[in-house]
Amino acid sequence: MAVPWEEYFRLALQEKISLKIPGQNVEHLPPVLHLLEKRRELVDVDRSLQAQKEVFQTTMAVLKQRWEQVKQKERELKGSFVHFDKFLQDTEARRSRALQRAAEERQRVSRQEAEALRLRAQLEKLRRERAELQHRVQRLEPCARLLGQVLELLPEFQRVPELVARFEGLADMQVALRLTERQRLEELEEARGRLQQLRDAWQDEVLRQSQQRVQLLERLEAARERTLCWESKWIQIQNTAAAKTLLLGRTRMAALNLFQLVCQHKRQPPALDIEDTEGQLEQVKLFILDRSSMLTSFRRAQSTLDPGEQGGRGTPEKEVYISCRVCAKWCPPEMGGPCSLRLPCGVQEGHIASAK
Repeated sequence: MAVPWEEYFRLALQEKISLKIPGQNVEHLPPVLHLLEKRRELVDVDRSLQAQKEVFQTTMAVLKQRWEQVKQKERELKGSFVHFDKFLQDTEARRSRALQRAAEERQRVSRQEAEALRLRAQLEKLRRERAELQHRVQRLEPCARLLGQVLELLPEFQRVPELVARFEGLADMQVALRLTERQRLEELEEARGRLQQLRDAWQDEVLRQSQQRVQLLERLEAARERTLCWESKWIQIQNTAAAKTLLLGRTRMAALNLFQLVCQHKRQPPALDIEDTEGQLEQVKLFILDRSSMLTSFRRAQSTLDPGEQGGRGTPEKEVYISCRVCAKWCPPEMGGPCSLRLPCGVQEGHIASAK
C-alpha cells in the first residue's frame, strides 16, 4: 500500500519541532541565537527526515521486491492451476472416453450375445426343419415311387415336376371353384335374406294399404252421407226458394192488381213500372189513407147533425165495415170491399167481413 509523502514529512517535522532542550528559557535568548537555534533544529529535522526517507525508501524497495516475488509466485500458482485444470480436463476426457468405450464394448458384447442366441435359435430351427424334411422325405418315398409309376403310365408327362404342376393347377382350380361356390352361396343367402325382407315389407305395405283403404272407404261413406245430407238440404232450400219465389210472385201480382184497381178508381193510367212493387204499394197505401181521411170527415159531419133530424129518420141502420188484412183498415163496402175489389183468390181469402 502506497504512503502519502507530504503527510509523512509533515508529521515528522511537527514531532521534531515539538522537542525542546530542557532547562533553557527561550524568551531570554536574543533573536540571532534564536534564529541559529531554529536553523539548527531545521538541519536536525532535515537530517532525521533524510534518514527516515532513506529508511522508508529501503523499506519500500524491500516491500516492492517482496511484492514482485508475491506476484511471481501468484503467476506460478496461476500457471500451476491452469496446468492442473488442463490435467483434470484431460483426465476427465480420458475417463469419459474410457467409459464410453466400455459402454460401447458392453453394447457390442450384448449385441454379439443376442446375435449368438439368435443364430443358435435359427440353427435349432434349421435342424428341426431338416429333421422334418428328412421325415417327410421318408414318408413321401412311396409317393415318389408311385409318381414314377404314373409317369410310366402317362407318356404326356416327361418329368415328375410337370405332373406335380398339373396336380397343383388342378388343386388351385378346385380351391378357386370352392371359393367361388362359397361366394355364390353367400350371395344366395344374402338374396334370400333380402327376399324375406321384401316379403315382410310387402306384407306390412299390404296391411298398411288395407288399413288406408278402410280409412278411405270410411271417409268415402262419411262423404257420401254428408253429400246426401247436403243434397237433401239443397233440395229443401230449392223447395223453400221455389215456395218463396211463388209467394213473392203472388204478392207482387196482388200488389199490381191493387195498384191497377187504384188507377182505375182514379181514372188515371199506371205511371209506374210493372216491376216497381214498392212504388205500387206506396200508391195503394196513399189511396187507402186518403179514403180513410174522407171517411173520418164524413163521420164527423154526420155526428154534427141535429138529434131531432135524426129522430125523424128513425133508427139508423147498422153500418157494415170490412176488415182487410192487406191494408189493415176498416173499410165500408162503398169504399171498396172484397166484393168490389175483386182480388185474386189468395188475397180474397185474407179479407174477413165483420159488423161494427
